[in-house]
Amino acid sequence: MDVDLPVIISPLDVEIDGIGKYRHADTVRDLVGMMIGGKWPEGGRQFHNSLWMSMEAIEWYVDAETARRAFVDAADEVGMHVFAEMKKAT
Repeated sequence: MDVDLPVIISPLDVEIDGIGKYRHADTVRDLVGMMIGGKWPEGGRQFHNSLWMSMEAIEWYVDAETARRAFVDAADEVGMHVFAEMKKAT
């Protein structure tokens, strides 16, 4: 039986769909969806690292919080807002 288990992260909300429009993430797959969903801003060197860490977490090679931290770093680099109280886990 081939089952994809969700890779759970500490929840966060990211302003990605426009000003004041946040998307919620509970899993690493949610983070990947935001990164490859076509709304990620251009530029940023941390993007590729974040995507790589997320894929590694999905395959269980790195822990989920490592992928989450990389995502927050990438979002910060391009000026995306992440709820402050949720960023404390980073």
